[in-house]
Amino acid sequence: MVYELKNPVTKTLITNLRDQRTDAIRFRHTIAELTKQLVYEALKEFPLVEKKVTTWQGENSFTSLDEKNIIVTTVLRAGMPMLDSVMELLPNVTAGFLAMKRDEVTHKSKLYYDRLPDCKGKTILLVDPMLATGGSMNDAIELIKSREPKRIIALNIIGSPEGIELIQSTHKDVDIYITQIDEGLSADKFIMPGLGDAGDRAYNTL
Repeated sequence: MVYELKNPVTKTLITNLRDQRTDAIRFRHTIAELTKQLVYEALKEFPLVEKKVTTWQGENSFTSLDEKNIIVTTVLRAGMPMLDSVMELLPNVTAGFLAMKRDEVTHKSKLYYDRLPDCKGKTILLVDPMLATGGSMNDAIELIKSREPKRIIALNIIGSPEGIELIQSTHKDVDIYITQIDEGLSADKFIMPGLGDAGDRAYNTL
C-alpha cells in the first residue's frame, strides 16, 4: 500500500523544503515535523498494550504503543533528521543504521555499513527522505528481510513514481507512507522537482 499525505499543512512544509532559501537548521526541523506526521499515520491502527506508570495518584495502567518491538532504521546520512524525529516521538524504540553510496555512473547503491539490531519479530520503520530510483531502499529492505522482521514500513518525504513502482513490485508486503509523490526522475536519476540533495542541504555539505 502507498499512502500519500494530503494535509494542507504537509503541503506547506514541503513547499518550504523546496525553497533554496531554507537554511540547514530549518531544513532539518521541517523534515522532522513531516516525519512525525508520517509516524502518526503509519501507526494509527497499531495495537496497544497495557503499560504501568506512576501517576500523581499512584501506580496505574494505561494503553501505549509497544515501543520495544519497534525499530527505526535509517540510510545514512540524509535520514538522520527523520530517525531523530521518530526517537523524540517514541523514545523507547531501538535505532538501526545502514550506509549506502550511490554510484553516479551506474546509479546503483553499495552497502558499506550495517548496524542493525535484532529484527526478528519486530516492526521496522525504514526512514529515508528521498525515494528516487528505489535502488537503495530495495537493497535496504532485502537486507532487513533477511533478519526476519514481522513487518517493514517505509517512511519517505519525497518520492518518484518510478521508485515507488520498484518497491511495490519487488516488496508488495511493504507499506509506503510518503508526504509527496513528485513528477518523476531526470536523466541523472534525480527526483523532479524534488528538493536537491537532502543530505547536503541538511548538513551544509557542498
